[in-house]
Amino acid sequence: MKQSNGFRVISLFSGIGGLDLGFLWEGFNIIWANDLNSHAVDAYTRNFGLEPTPGDIHEIDLRSLPEAEVVIGGPPCQAFSLVGQRKTADPRGELVFKFLEAVETVRPLAFVMENVPGMAASRVNGVRLPDLLTTAFEKLGYHVTQTKLVATDYLVPQRRVRIVILGCRGSQPGKPDGTKFALQHYDIDSLKHDISATAAIGDLGPCGKKGQRVSYLDIMPSEFARLMRSAGLRDVSLHECPRMSEMDKLFVEHIPPGGNYLDIPDDIATKRVKNFKRTGGRTTTYGRLHPERPAYTINTYFRRPNVGCNFHYSEPRLITAREAMRFQSIPDHFEIDPRCPREVRNALIGNAVPPLMAQAIAWSLDVALASRVGLSVTQSTLT
Repeated sequence: MKQSNGFRVISLFSGIGGLDLGFLWEGFNIIWANDLNSHAVDAYTRNFGLEPTPGDIHEIDLRSLPEAEVVIGGPPCQAFSLVGQRKTADPRGELVFKFLEAVETVRPLAFVMENVPGMAASRVNGVRLPDLLTTAFEKLGYHVTQTKLVATDYLVPQRRVRIVILGCRGSQPGKPDGTKFALQHYDIDSLKHDISATAAIGDLGPCGKKGQRVSYLDIMPSEFARLMRSAGLRDVSLHECPRMSEMDKLFVEHIPPGGNYLDIPDDIATKRVKNFKRTGGRTTTYGRLHPERPAYTINTYFRRPNVGCNFHYSEPRLITAREAMRFQSIPDHFEIDPRCPREVRNALIGNAVPPLMAQAIAWSLDVALASRVGLSVTQSTLT
């Protein structure tokens, strides 16, 4: 973690803090956070030592927010996700405008808003939503950059794509350069860095029973695994064997690494699988990880094989919560209350911004802020 740069951050729609963790690693100071989900609030408090203000953002007086130089957040994406229908009338979609209102109220030096690619296809009165937001932010005096980021460009072993809108007063924020980020922050040559599924989770070994902590395998961890493993940590939580139906256990025996629903023999395929074969399903449907390639997007339903590439590459099972966190670049010391319902926990993990990608975003913003106040990035402080 870098030395503090002095910039104070307000975090909206914080979740378990994936975006926040990246900003913390980059030296920003999170002073206020908010989320509606009580389990997210609990996880955030456990891992950051800061208790978010719980509750619906619509019920919070934005004028009561503390002074801060940066506002960050990822308004819930369900209204814009490519997985479902895009409904501009969905009240969850209105939360992006609540983020805009918060920026207008706080008037920070800079902001970051993250969302899913489906946001780019959403329109309001015929105008692309990102363009509508960009125009609104520019009217508030910000230089705005819209960009699409791919997590694999930032050392993350997952092909996750996200839309990010960055704004800064007095300076144009840029898209973070993944090669420079990896070299400057971690002394890693990103062109040679292994972001395969094996590099991501290969040292975790067989999964354990519910509530059991599982020791690392006695092997040399990959460069990525070393980034995730905290000094002195010998075992991990949440590496619990997922429950699977007998049908799914049968399916996975026939799906090779890198394969999917097309590999399920017709004589054991369900009507749904046969329909996928006939009409064409998603590549990730009943997908199995390939040991030499990064994971596909870790979604909120990674305990279900029919909605993602969620089968382990060498073991006949679904991935565990800890393995999903590894693919998200959430470090091993990060904890979630074991009493948290599985579906809720998995949603919190799947919705998180990968912290390594978040750190690259924070670095880009730090460069813009340092340029604005006329300081080097390593020496930037408030004026």
